[in-house]
Parts: sequence; structure tokens; C-alpha cells
Amino acid sequence: MAHYTSRGRIPEKRHTQFRSPAGKLYSEELVSTEGFSSDYSLLYHIHPPTQIISTDPPIAVNIRVPEEKMLKHRSLEGFKLNPEDDFLGSRKPVLVNRDVHISLAAPRQSMTDYFFKNADADELIFVHEGNGTITTVYGQLTFSYGDYIHIPRGTIYQIQFETIVNRLFMVEAFSPIRYPKKYVSRYGQLLEHSPYCERDMRGPLFSEAKDEAGDFLVRIKKQGVLYGIHYGHHPFDVVGWDGCCYPYIFSIHNFEPITGRIHQPPPVHITFEGNNFVVCSFVPRLFDYHPLSIPVPYNHSNIDSDEVLYYVDGDFMSRKQVTRGMITLHPAGIPHGPHPGTVEKSLGTKETKELAVMVDTFHPLSLTDTALALENPGYTTSWNE
Repeated sequence: MAHYTSRGRIPEKRHTQFRSPAGKLYSEELVSTEGFSSDYSLLYHIHPPTQIISTDPPIAVNIRVPEEKMLKHRSLEGFKLNPEDDFLGSRKPVLVNRDVHISLAAPRQSMTDYFFKNADADELIFVHEGNGTITTVYGQLTFSYGDYIHIPRGTIYQIQFETIVNRLFMVEAFSPIRYPKKYVSRYGQLLEHSPYCERDMRGPLFSEAKDEAGDFLVRIKKQGVLYGIHYGHHPFDVVGWDGCCYPYIFSIHNFEPITGRIHQPPPVHITFEGNNFVVCSFVPRLFDYHPLSIPVPYNHSNIDSDEVLYYVDGDFMSRKQVTRGMITLHPAGIPHGPHPGTVEKSLGTKETKELAVMVDTFHPLSLTDTALALENPGYTTSWNE
């Protein structure tokens, strides 16, 4: 999905001898998205990235799903999730299926004594509150409110927060996250009608390799288990890399909305996609300019997808009693639409200041025990008010 980038020092030709000034061979590592058949990057380490000195007992990361099948509208108060100190401990899945896990997190502290790698999934972290730096084998990325941080699977990283209050909305995707196909040319460039372009993507800032020996703990998540792998050298000992697989940041504030004379359907808001899901961005924009247009969305039936909306900020005229961090789930099979009174109230409105992230999944989502603990009672019947 990302475009070719080169950082640091690399050899003129891949898979050839590449030596340090002292004459020692660097260790080449290929990191790829789908085996040897898709995007990849080549990293050059001072030390072999295989030198494990010890391992910890594995820890099961169980996701409890008390309600696997259901057919009613649900709402969760995301900001009622209690903050926790540890980054990994704070991550709480709320909606899950075989393609994606949607989680909330409210970490208070930085990752200081370990690194993390998700061996199963690409991660898309939306920063609702907080700012800081994520350091990876590819370099550093600074993040703040409104940033989407895309971390390809297999990336070792460490997050440093500059704030105590941090709220994150996270999507773990068990397929590569990519640009929507409709916005990409046959050669991989974002097309003119895309709501963003390559200039909007922030890649990692390369930093000097860390040539440090010691005991470095990398916690690796794989198939619902968290493994502790201790390496004898710092994992960020990369002197250079190149390729198309690396983390980057895209700010929701750089999404350019597509508008029309009448209400535009949700696909115009698509920002990312993967197998059997899409991620959309709803941003401040001018409303429809037909003289008889109705600004709020019309009622629609979710026949093929579950719709998850994460409310970030602003005024949502189609729904009453919206709070920051609120999540709504409208499952496939029954229609949903604007709350009573909001249609008439919206007539003549020229713009919206809303900010939200939507995830549509094409396989049903299940609610976890954390989701049930955050649920708003009575949401299912709220259209009768």
C-alpha cells in the first residue's frame, strides 16, 4: 500500500554483501505483508535479528464473547473504559469477528521496559486523545489528535506518550490494510479523484542504529497468545532499509470530503480497506446544495454489512445524545436511520462539523464482555422517542 521509500544506508543491489566500515557483514532481513507475493521491505541489521537469549512462559490473551449472535442496535460509552497504566493491558477488544478486532485503549504510561510486535494483524490506531512518539525498526513517527497510525504486521515498535490522558480506537486487521482500490491507478499511484494523496502520508523519520547488547524483551502477539522473547541486542539496530512495507501516519484532518447536490452514500468516505471490511472518515464538510436536499442520512438497511460508528467530536445532527468516544453498532438485517425530529431540524443546514470513524464489516461482529460492560441501555428502542 505504501510507496517505495529508502532510509539510511543500503547496498546497491539487494541480497548482496553489505559490510560495516569495520568490515563486518550486516544481516539482511525481509519483512513482507503476504509471504513473497506482495509488498515488502529489506532491513539491514548490525546483528542477526535471530539471536534469542531466553523466552518467557506464554500468556493467553483471551477474548470472552458472551453474546456471539444478535440482531439489535447497540451503543457503547467508550470513554467509560477505565484507564490502565500498561499499553498492552489497556487494549480491550469490544467488537470482533474473523477479519477484524475493534478495540479501545486508555493507556496512562509509555512502553519503557519492553517492545511489541503483532505477528497476526496489521494495526490501525486512531488517536482520539493524547500525543507522543512511536519508535519502530524503520524510524520514528510523532502522533497527535486525529492521526491514523498504520503499523504493518511484524513491525517491532515502542510507544512513548507525552500525555497521561490517552484514548485510542484500534482496528486489528487479519489482512493487509490498503488504500481503496477505486482510488489507486493500475501502477499504484493515488488517483486525482482520491480524497487524499501521497503528500498527506507521513513516513518514519530515520534515526541512527542502536548498537547495544543486553536483554531486550519483545512481546509478540500470535493466535491469541502473548509471548515474551528476549533478544541479546537492541531490535532497533537497523542501519538502513528500503521497500514498500513500513508504518506511516495519515491525519483524519487531511481527508478531503466528497460532496454533492444530494446526500452522498457512505462509500465516498472510505479511507482504508482490507478483506471484508472498510474504514471511513467523516469530517467537517459542506452539506448538499440541491434546494430541496435533506442533509441527514436517509434510512437504510444493512443487508451485507455490520456498521460501527465511533464518534470523535462535533455535532451529529442525525442522532440525539451523542457523546465523545461513543460507539454505535447497527448490524446487518434491520434498517437504521436518523432519530425522530432530526430530519426536519436539519433542513436548510449548510455544513456539519462532525468528526467520526466508521468501520463496516462484511461478516457479523460479536460483542465482548468489555462491550457489554460499556453498553448504553435502551439504545435499541431510542428511535421511538
